[in-house]
Amino acid sequence: MNQHPYFVHESAIVDEGAQIGANTQIWHFCHIMSKAILGESCKLGQNVFVANGVVLGNNVKVQNNVSIYEGVICEDDVFLGPSMVFTNVINPRSAVNRRGSYLHTRVGKGATIGANATIVCGNDIAPYAFIGAGSVVTSSIPAYALVVGNPARQIGWMSEYGHRLIFDEQNQAICPESNEMYQLTNNIVSKLESA
Repeated sequence: MNQHPYFVHESAIVDEGAQIGANTQIWHFCHIMSKAILGESCKLGQNVFVANGVVLGNNVKVQNNVSIYEGVICEDDVFLGPSMVFTNVINPRSAVNRRGSYLHTRVGKGATIGANATIVCGNDIAPYAFIGAGSVVTSSIPAYALVVGNPARQIGWMSEYGHRLIFDEQNQAICPESNEMYQLTNNIVSKLESA
């Protein structure tokens, strides 16, 4: 019987000392290490590994077969697609110990990383960026950017609801789902406050 304010499947391993927020769900064959911090209402699918030093904010959704290595921080509302990959060493060699030189990667609030994408360490993903499935991220990604390919290249902008933004002559766009307005200025997108 689970006495915690969160759910852990019987096949999952949560090492003593891990901090896990209320209403978080940890499913089949996951392993959470002792110095990991998970926020509230996170969902970890099957076969997810969370290393020491990883921080997940609230409402982070981690799909099946994702390993989150030391040096990764995910802010609130991040989506990590099935089998996407983080790295934490830029030049790994089996015979060379680089344990002290892990690079950090921060994934901003509301960002989406699609299935089978790879995030090369040391490159931050700004809030609400959208990394297309199979992309290989080799540089930092700006807020609201839509990137695809290997190496990942920006092909547009996305709203906070995950819709492609089409900007008019005034460099404004409206999300078709939320009706929120966005402004593009000097290649930076910002959401306009509603009146």
